[in-house]
Amino acid sequence: MMFLFLTDDYYKKIFRIALPAIAGMSAQMIVSIVDSAMVGRLNNAEYALAAMGISVLATWAIVSFFSSLATGTQVIIARRFGEGDFNSCGSTLANSLAISLSIGIFVAAIGMAGAHTFAGFFAKDLRVGSLAGEFIFFRLIGLPFFLITVSFRGFYFGTRHTKVFMLSGIIVNILNIIFNYILIYGKFGIHPMGVAGAGLGSSFATICDAIFYLLVSSRPRYANQFHFIKNFKIDRQIIRSIIKLSLPVSFQNVFILLGFLSFVSITGIIGTMQQAATQTIISSLFLSILPCMGFGIAVQTLIGNYVARGEIGLAKRYGIETVKIATYYTGILSILFIIFPREILTLITTDENIIAYAIPAMRVAGVAQFFYGIGIVFANGLQSIGKTVYVMIVEIISNLFVLLPLSYFFGVYLKMGLTGAWLAMPVYVLVYSTTLTIKFYYDKWQILKII
Repeated sequence: MMFLFLTDDYYKKIFRIALPAIAGMSAQMIVSIVDSAMVGRLNNAEYALAAMGISVLATWAIVSFFSSLATGTQVIIARRFGEGDFNSCGSTLANSLAISLSIGIFVAAIGMAGAHTFAGFFAKDLRVGSLAGEFIFFRLIGLPFFLITVSFRGFYFGTRHTKVFMLSGIIVNILNIIFNYILIYGKFGIHPMGVAGAGLGSSFATICDAIFYLLVSSRPRYANQFHFIKNFKIDRQIIRSIIKLSLPVSFQNVFILLGFLSFVSITGIIGTMQQAATQTIISSLFLSILPCMGFGIAVQTLIGNYVARGEIGLAKRYGIETVKIATYYTGILSILFIIFPREILTLITTDENIIAYAIPAMRVAGVAQFFYGIGIVFANGLQSIGKTVYVMIVEIISNLFVLLPLSYFFGVYLKMGLTGAWLAMPVYVLVYSTTLTIKFYYDKWQILKII
């Protein structure tokens, strides 16, 4: 059935943008799984994995608040690219880079100073909190460079050059694996750093990623078309538009990750072993999350391009067709999670105690998988027409009033353990995806003017 899609012009355009983005996202997925697998093979893996569960989500919460600059940048550039205004595309990127560098240096300094305090707040076990604090400290060294890549990512997504992101993802994540292996285990005469080495290795890889984007963007193919340097000047209107579009997405991203971080903390109340099991499941979920984000990138770009041309019906059609593809994908993964949980979990850890706790909850996560692509794609589609505040509100309500209360109620209050806590996940995903589906189908699509 998937091959039938390729004969349709809609699907050709969707896949042309989505597949390179998915390849790049999948490279990130692989490195996340490999990182967890490396840490999961350290001595006292339950402490190391529990620390990774907190520290990865904590750094993502910080990073994601500002990485939404990619959304604001992409939405504006997709519109301007659809209009054929290439000079405005270059000017938008230049101003986005100025924002990213300024914010990155400031936030990295504050985050590194408070890393251990922040980690200790979410960790019940002192050893887990100490390990998580070390990871956060070293990971934030790369924050300014990461935000530079975020601006470039928004630019290349908006101009349909997602292959640049694909190459970036492959190269940087290979380097990430190499750096992490050397620093976690202590190779070539370097003292083993354990969990902290995973954070520092990722920062080194991020610095290389920023260099890659700068080199690619200096090539005549891009420099002569978009005139990045020639068009560079601080434009307050562009900066305001980027921030206006990005800020609701920032809060949405933070609530997603703080919600998951709180969810991990709730499983820590049940037990350290259960918290480690949750981290293995979350790492496995990258098989679904990151590729679905690739479909989201495609729909955001295509809707932005066609909205700029006034073709609203066609823009909406691309959103609907992209959801169909994403649902086929998540449906297959859902079946795999339910039928083969042990085989998937073994990729992350060989600790049989952790796997035993994780298997029933993994099957519950598999049920949630099926609906996840719907939510991601329609969220990106609504953001591309300026409905960023609406998507943010849906996320906050779903998190605060569905995921967290139900996970605590089932897992802790009713003493249903880890599986009980994970029962909240399918309910959360279903509420989130259904609400966004209704909005996408029945909204009047009064397009927000972005500049």
